[in-house]
Amino acid sequence: MRADYPLTIFYDASCPVCALEMDHLHTRYTDRRLVLVDMSAPGFDATRFGLTLAELDAAIHALRPDGSVVRGMAVLRLAYAAAGLGWALRPSSAAPLRPVFDAAYRLFARHRKPVSRGLAPCIVALRERSARRAPADMKACAAGACRAPHEGTATREESKS
Repeated sequence: MRADYPLTIFYDASCPVCALEMDHLHTRYTDRRLVLVDMSAPGFDATRFGLTLAELDAAIHALRPDGSVVRGMAVLRLAYAAAGLGWALRPSSAAPLRPVFDAAYRLFARHRKPVSRGLAPCIVALRERSARRAPADMKACAAGACRAPHEGTATREESKS
């Protein structure tokens, strides 16, 4: 059986929808099973991973520990499973629904930049709400009712120049 983790996910942090999704995964306990790499970071070199920036820009990609590449909805299914949210995408794996979900993802990926621009105000509001909640979450954590991520949280790898 192939090992899926740690899974290195390449995402576009300049895309508000993509960044919000990766932030959400980043806050979940994943026992270091996800490594999030921002392909829009200055100095990022896709060729270092055997990929091109155009490939990465067209759809979400990830690398398994053995170097095999995963694309599209398969990446999201693996990432959600690592974050303990596999149940949320389980319907997308069912034989009759899989092609529909895969096609819907490809459609989103093709139009993610204008969709993200349109949703940016909502995403900013969500992030501001989350930032306002953070002090209360930290206070609750100090009191022993921790909702914040703990030591095993996903890591974000800074791209190396």
